[in-house]
Amino acid sequence: MIKLSKRLQRIADYVTAGARVADIGSDHALLPAYLVQSGKCPSAIAGELNAGPFFAARKQTADAGLSGVISVRQGNGLAVLTPGECDTITIAGMGGSLMSAILEDGYINGKLSGVKELVLQPNVGEDDVRTWLLDKGWLLKGEAILEEDGKIYEVLHAQAHSEANIRQADIYDGAFLKLPYENDLLHRVLLRMGPHLLREGSPVLKAKWKSERNKLERIIAQMSDSEGAEAALKARQFRKEIEIIEEVLRCLPTDMPSSS
Repeated sequence: MIKLSKRLQRIADYVTAGARVADIGSDHALLPAYLVQSGKCPSAIAGELNAGPFFAARKQTADAGLSGVISVRQGNGLAVLTPGECDTITIAGMGGSLMSAILEDGYINGKLSGVKELVLQPNVGEDDVRTWLLDKGWLLKGEAILEEDGKIYEVLHAQAHSEANIRQADIYDGAFLKLPYENDLLHRVLLRMGPHLLREGSPVLKAKWKSERNKLERIIAQMSDSEGAEAALKARQFRKEIEIIEEVLRCLPTDMPSSS
């Protein structure tokens, strides 16, 4: 049985049992191989653009004896798919802007027809992905955040849902933060930091945004010698971002003390 990293395992956990899955940007096809090998999914598609990972995925699939149930295809994004041949699409390990562009291209070309579930792990730009899901009516059912090998990853789980617009209004209601922000600003905060993640307020989430705050403080310090209106404007914007991050962090649930 293939053993996955924590990151890939969290993606696999979100995939609905029995789904026909397509993993886009599959690299060595570890995720689809695991999903089929474990019996969670009956079949899978591994899509990969670049030749090196494509041939590695074919070898991985053949070595695992899964060539009959995993189709390894070379192509750009969702272009490897035929509408209606998969229930779940997973995309991991790329920037949120690129991921959103891949989804948008697939949406325009009908590749998402019949797809019921998206499991997405952007390395950066998670707000781009949340914005795309919200705009296209996908229900953000869940989010996870984890740390592995010194890096922090977010995994987004979205479902096609006839009542998505109704449910989204509840998910993106930022009243729980109890901050004196206008609705537009609260909405931007939830898109950027994750509505489910903020409600949970895990230590990993807090660590991520404390690190982001520290990075902004370093940038401001580096800009201190710069002159001109543009540098001053940027510094003010970064200070405002820091202020928002600190205010949001203060609103999150505090860690429960240990009973031991």
